[in-house]
Amino acid sequence: QVQLVESGGGLVQAGGSLRLSCAAAGSILGITTMGWYRQAPGKQRELVARITRAGVTNYEDSVKGRFTISRDNGRNTVYLQMNNLKPEDTAVYYCNVVRVFAGVRDYWGQGTQVTVSS
Repeated sequence: QVQLVESGGGLVQAGGSLRLSCAAAGSILGITTMGWYRQAPGKQRELVARITRAGVTNYEDSVKGRFTISRDNGRNTVYLQMNNLKPEDTAVYYCNVVRVFAGVRDYWGQGTQVTVSS
């Protein structure tokens, strides 16, 4: 099992910044892609950004140029730096990791609320 502990959410005014962190613990051997998803009320969960172990990234179009994903493989931690936040970024943000070990499995964090006021 992989345990994910998220931190860094909160309330911020439009134009502000937040940094999310997600640390993986437990059965970390085989962790490959790490990423962040979000789910706003009444909407489906969507990918925000993800990063491979080699550092290849991809982003949802609306966050390109504002959000930056990074990871520290030694600490098994993924970060999401969010700048120039907009009210439409308000959502619960979930950390996700993919582990390839005797199969492929996704693991999810508990979610952290990000609220952007106008």
